[in-house]
Amino acid sequence: MPGKSQDPRRTPVWTIESTHPELVEPVDTSLREVIDPEIGLNIIELGLVREVELNEDESTANVKMIMTTPFCPYAPAILEAARSKVEETLKVETTIEMGMELWDMAYMEEGTGADWGLF
Repeated sequence: MPGKSQDPRRTPVWTIESTHPELVEPVDTSLREVIDPEIGLNIIELGLVREVELNEDESTANVKMIMTTPFCPYAPAILEAARSKVEETLKVETTIEMGMELWDMAYMEEGTGADWGLF
């Protein structure tokens, strides 16, 4: 399961947690390699990955993410890196979708804000 956020209501629950629990850890591990270059933290620590799902016939996957800001200049690169990591890990064609919901620091993984002196 992805890392717990500062606020349990803001911890995403990925579909693969119930459909393919054995894949959660490898996907989580690979997505931790995707770093937001402005902030210097990975996308799991920041709570940017909202959904990871594998379709019923296990031939494709979909990832939904948000960005820390609506006009993040690194969004295309971060989204593509995340898509590529999931595709590499699951070995299936993967699509990525950028959600438009707003991010706040409560989405950050528990303990991460302390690195910034925020919590």
